[in-house]
Amino acid sequence: MKVVLATNNPGKIREISEILKPHGIDVVSLQDYPGLAEVEEDGDTFKDNAVKKALAACEHTGLVALADDSGLEVDYLGGAPGVHSSRFAGREKDDAANNQKLLELLSGVPEEKRTARFRCVVAIVDREGWVYTAEGTCEGIIATEPRGKGGFGYDPLFYLPEYGKTFAELGPEIKNRISHRARALAGALDILKELERVNDGE
Repeated sequence: MKVVLATNNPGKIREISEILKPHGIDVVSLQDYPGLAEVEEDGDTFKDNAVKKALAACEHTGLVALADDSGLEVDYLGGAPGVHSSRFAGREKDDAANNQKLLELLSGVPEEKRTARFRCVVAIVDREGWVYTAEGTCEGIIATEPRGKGGFGYDPLFYLPEYGKTFAELGPEIKNRISHRARALAGALDILKELERVNDGE
């Protein structure tokens, strides 16, 4: 089954492909189908944004489309940055600036109040226009300084006490099993397999 990922983000493409490909999903991305204008992520929720991106990618390519929207929710900040995670510091996808702003806002805040979670919603749109969604979360703590060179986004600051490492230190094997995106994609995989089964039966 061929699925187009509604993203040009190399980190997301690599991470999602590593999770789906072993299950027989032929994964391509918008890099293979240029020409789609960037979808404005102006929804109020992760689900809104994911569905909007998947609909646009499906219409553009004619393929079953999968999109995710995810972000960081920090309890001390009332759930911020949330849907604004990628542009928290103003400029879109400026990871260093986003991380620096987060550290500044949490300066002096003790560890027990630095609880946070990554949340991910995956949307799937099939060629008939049906929309399916799956969600996943991963709980952690915001570290006081970046650690690790792996991952992207807020990964160097997202610390998991049970592993004693940040997401950026974990390595893909563990991260792709426990992350918010991995958990949402597990639900998405069930949906894709059901779609494949239905289509094969037609």
